[in-house]
Amino acid sequence: MGDKIVVMRDGRIEQTGSPLELYDHPANQFVAGFIGSPSMNFLPGTLRRVGSGAHVELNDGTRLDAPLQAGGVDGQPVVYGTRPEHLTLADSGGIPARVAVMEPTGMDTFVSCRHEGAELSAVFRERHDFAPGSTIHLQPDLQRAHLFDAASGQRLAA
Repeated sequence: MGDKIVVMRDGRIEQTGSPLELYDHPANQFVAGFIGSPSMNFLPGTLRRVGSGAHVELNDGTRLDAPLQAGGVDGQPVVYGTRPEHLTLADSGGIPARVAVMEPTGMDTFVSCRHEGAELSAVFRERHDFAPGSTIHLQPDLQRAHLFDAASGQRLAA
């Protein structure tokens, strides 16, 4: 891979940087969805700030802690972004997701699922045997999750 890459959309530069810079710190939702395979998961919601804490309330009422270092203001429509490999299984809480397809690939287990109409992908290093139609709970890694402004698509960083 090159030292620097340029991500363009409609003839306009969206972001320039090293491959890992773009992967870890995408400037906007377009770059976040363009870099990585499978691509980043996106869930619409509303940012809620209470005191010094913050969470995102998804459209179905599910609450997720806001990513660390996330910016934005209370009541702002946002898109919560998390990469498939940055999700872990939780006993409860997190994102309840209905399994659609499970694909053991040897080293990894790829799971395609849905949360309230949104498609999600998860990749686990461990082997799992989820039945299609079952519900699993996915917990995002708050150090690697992202918040994007729903209107502009720009990443909200503090």
